[in-house]
Amino acid sequence: MKKKIVGLQRKKVVLSPYNFEWKKIYEKEKALLFSVLGNQALDIQHVGSTSVPGVKSKPIIDIAFAVKRTKDIEKIIKIMKKLGYEYKHEAGVRGRHFFAKGSEKNRTHYVHMVKFGGKQWRNLIYFREYLLGNKERIREYNELKENLAKEYKDNRDTYTKKKSIFISEIIKQFEKEIK
Repeated sequence: MKKKIVGLQRKKVVLSPYNFEWKKIYEKEKALLFSVLGNQALDIQHVGSTSVPGVKSKPIIDIAFAVKRTKDIEKIIKIMKKLGYEYKHEAGVRGRHFFAKGSEKNRTHYVHMVKFGGKQWRNLIYFREYLLGNKERIREYNELKENLAKEYKDNRDTYTKKKSIFISEIIKQFEKEIK
């Protein structure tokens, strides 16, 4: 039986070693999103752990989708639903609109729709960029994620909250370095 490259049951935490196929899957989804969203999308970026070689990750592709303004959300929700995405509102993060693709038994993609250049956009990009340039922090992050995954394998909400402290530290460090 061939192992799935992407997809994970909702609320579960299972980490996979980095897979170079994730970039290809992202590129395919990016092209699809641009083709149906047209000028609604100012930029689309691969973010999160699946975007950083060497980082262990839940096998779900995270995509940041930047818009000029979020007031056209109803139109975008309709488009995203046609692509198989479920709208999850802010999903605990103020300033974003969140979409999940795939059934609850096999989530494959997350799209974070945020204002271009806004705080949420910067955070998603900063986190990726910092890790891309820092192998030691990748090692620390992998170790943290492995420990949390063992402890919270059936509780993704707690797993996510616990690792968010590390992510916040990374973002603050990156902001210091670029100033």
